[in-house]
Amino acid sequence: MEVNHQASRSSLPSDLLPDQAGRSMNGKHGNTESEATATISLSSPRRSPPRQAYFVQSPTEAGDSRTIPSYHSSPARSPPFYHGSGSWGSSTADKFARPAGGGGGSRSRYPGYDTTWQDLEEIEEERLIHGEREQGDGIPARFYVLGFVGVFLLLFFLFALILWGASHDKQPLVTMNSITIGEFNVQAGTDSSLVPTNLVTLNSTVKLSYRNTGGFFGVHVTSTPVLLNYYQLTIASGSMQYFYQSRKSQRELEVAVVSTELPVYGGGAALSSRPGSLPVNLTINFTVRSRAFVLGRLVQPKFYNRVECALVLDQTRLGAPVSLKNSCQHTT
Repeated sequence: MEVNHQASRSSLPSDLLPDQAGRSMNGKHGNTESEATATISLSSPRRSPPRQAYFVQSPTEAGDSRTIPSYHSSPARSPPFYHGSGSWGSSTADKFARPAGGGGGSRSRYPGYDTTWQDLEEIEEERLIHGEREQGDGIPARFYVLGFVGVFLLLFFLFALILWGASHDKQPLVTMNSITIGEFNVQAGTDSSLVPTNLVTLNSTVKLSYRNTGGFFGVHVTSTPVLLNYYQLTIASGSMQYFYQSRKSQRELEVAVVSTELPVYGGGAALSSRPGSLPVNLTINFTVRSRAFVLGRLVQPKFYNRVECALVLDQTRLGAPVSLKNSCQHTT
């Protein structure tokens, strides 16, 4: 390193030698080039990549545009520059210490850093690859969406189950009040196919009350036909119309149970409407069906009230209401 520098100095004019330049600058910059040369010779490369040539331009005098080129082979580490009073500053050193051959493959021009631009690019690439791996190892966003949907469905199911349990205990109440038989007649006749049989005509009205005990839902109410039976033989029937009952409310209902010349064939041989005839044992059977829509059609509690009442038909009391409050059985 020292031989190259001395050879470059011997080829310069005598007026530009370092000692004359030092005397012309009154001793201000006389030792600049020697200090730079000593610093370069002391720097040792940490690695051994191919060295590139660079040069340092040293001003001879303040205001003088002539420079002294000094060629050196680029070490693995850029030469440090003296930072002190009366010498070049860091900005001047950065300005004049530039590697020849471009900055794409050159070493860092800052002292104390032994890193090339290729090394920086490799580090950046490794960092990006490592970040992609960390991102790839994480949970994808679709799993978060699926988890949110699953938790929402679970909570919704629990909420619906709570509503169903709360509404299931709110069984509507059906109360049978009375029945009034206005007409009862048994006479001989024939059916539509001219078969001889007894024909029964009966006209009655059944009164009952319906109460919705639910505090936060209404119910839709229907019923099976209301049947008036003589043992297993139906001698009259009626139907209860559909209605909607709001929450915590009650209504009174009347159902007409009638029959007109109904053939009873051999099953009604004991029936008679003659004066002094024996009382006739009858039963009333029907089922009240209620449905509530608590949470749309997702929660639909259903309620069934099966009613069976027993009564005695006394022809001497036709037209008088007969109480059914203590003669009915309710099954839910």
